[in-house]
Amino acid sequence: MSSILIKNGRVIDPCNSVDAIMDVLVKDNRIAEVCKDITEKADKVIDAEGMWVMPGLIDLHVHFREPGYENKETIATGSRAAAVGGFTTVCTMPNTDPVTDNAVLIEYALSPKRNAVINILPIGAITKGQKGEELADIGTMAAAGACAISEDGRSVDDPSLMKNAMRYSRMFNLPVFDHCEEIRLAKGSMNAGERASILGLKGIGNDSEELIVARDIILAGATGCQLHLCHMSTRGSVRLIEEGKAKGVNVTAETAPHYFTLCDEDITDYDANFKMNPPLRSREDREAIRQALKDNIIEVIATDHAPHHIDDKNCEFEKAANGITGLETSFALSFTELVDKGWLTPTQLVEKMSYNPAKILGSEKGRLSVGAIADITIADPNVEYSIDVRKMVSKAKNMPYNGREVKGKVLYTICGGNIIVENGKLTEEYR
Repeated sequence: MSSILIKNGRVIDPCNSVDAIMDVLVKDNRIAEVCKDITEKADKVIDAEGMWVMPGLIDLHVHFREPGYENKETIATGSRAAAVGGFTTVCTMPNTDPVTDNAVLIEYALSPKRNAVINILPIGAITKGQKGEELADIGTMAAAGACAISEDGRSVDDPSLMKNAMRYSRMFNLPVFDHCEEIRLAKGSMNAGERASILGLKGIGNDSEELIVARDIILAGATGCQLHLCHMSTRGSVRLIEEGKAKGVNVTAETAPHYFTLCDEDITDYDANFKMNPPLRSREDREAIRQALKDNIIEVIATDHAPHHIDDKNCEFEKAANGITGLETSFALSFTELVDKGWLTPTQLVEKMSYNPAKILGSEKGRLSVGAIADITIADPNVEYSIDVRKMVSKAKNMPYNGREVKGKVLYTICGGNIIVENGKLTEEYR
């Protein structure tokens, strides 16, 4: 399809300071025009009246499990789930099997043979095998197309090794995506607090996250690297990030929808779909995360999409795998809890789900500029529905939101000028 005309939508483009009813014309996979009342004929016309027209959503933090755990998710299935959620670009974490710690596996993730329907940006591991002993070859991964380095799933225990990784990351102009967890303080299965005591589960204190947040902000300040803190969950972390920014450290942060929609009080039994890492924190932490998003101390909403086979969750809470799926629910949860309740404006939400992630990646995506590749998400903020895990496109169904009422539904996802999702469903060509 060589041309698409999107009519009468509310175009929200923070990069270009646009929030207005306008038309968008796509020609030859690029944005050709953004203005009112475009009359040029097109091969496809989308009536977007009452809808938001946004730059394609970008998720800095997903786990697609390939290679090694294809029974949980693949790049093909994960990319389709992402498209249904409105994402046109995702960054895949390296804790695969084998670990993505070399150029060959970066190229593997980027190969057309993986059958992705959106843009995949692989992240390379910080250390070989994620063993925390020896740095991976950061330079060759950067040359092969890695967008960042991360040890996600664990922290680099040795501060000297982490400092060297930061130096190399700066040399190759790669951000460090930082999993902050002092494992010796994290020997539990849910947040330390009254609910853990009631359920008889060993708790994990906020200090397990905050200790590494503090350490790595200090190291980032010493090395000048670009530090991005993953899945922030505590009010103490928010304070540390704010202090780091005030001192001029190049630090950004993300949180995930579960940390501003849920808290440990929501865990009323031993449903392992509520088990994640970091754990769901207190009500006070949840409010601090919402405020940090509002104040732009936390600049990004990412999903930490962590698909698991049913057997990984259908067991004792303590033994269950950490993590939940999130790609298909992120926009609706974020709109419902943050925009509809007044925490964020529509422009701020789009910043946190598209423009700010693009800036962190040093990417020209995340904008609806004339001449840009046509990555576009169209959502109807007025559609109300109940989340149904049975309808999820992801291979995995592990999430605590089944039956939750939400508002805001992605109806169209256009990636590279191709309509991947139409009327909320994958088009036949991309199923």
